Amino acid sequence: MAFILLHTCCAPCAIYSVRHLKEHGFEVTALWYNPNIHPFSEHQRRLDSMQAYAHSVGLPLIVVPGYDMIYYFRAVVGHEGERCRDCFRLRLSRTAQAAGENGCDAFTTTLLISPYQKHELLKQVGEEVGREHGVHFYYEDLRPGFRESHRVSRELNLYHQKYCGCVYSEWERFGKVKI
Repeated sequence: MAFILLHTCCAPCAIYSVRHLKEHGFEVTALWYNPNIHPFSEHQRRLDSMQAYAHSVGLPLIVVPGYDMIYYFRAVVGHEGERCRDCFRLRLSRTAQAAGENGCDAFTTTLLISPYQKHELLKQVGEEVGREHGVHFYYEDLRPGFRESHRVSRELNLYHQKYCGCVYSEWERFGKVKI
């Protein structure tokens, strides 16, 4: 059985991702590292929901301590229109590092379930940071499970966010602007 570290962005996206990976022979451990999520109260609400879900299904969860929002802003300020690449790099680099430290065969991310994320960019960045850290990035298009995952998460009464997480996506969603 291959050991995979799954970067998790939120509990709703983790449900199908975890089940699918287990059904395909992976032993799954989740990792929480999302310094992009703003404000801090939103970060904590998503983390609490992820911890509750992980506990309810016996999913091992590594929580990177702290709230590294300053690293996120240092990575994206000045090129906010291309912020996703830098955000993916920040989060997937930390995941790849942890995967290497924990002897994982591979790492991946729940971002791959979202129809709103840039899959080709995720794959490219994941493979780059995987090479840098000596750990294989496992890419699979999990979007077919998006609706099911969110349906189940509603049944479980897990928190559902209304935007990607960063202040820019919040602004785009609620301010009706395009950055």
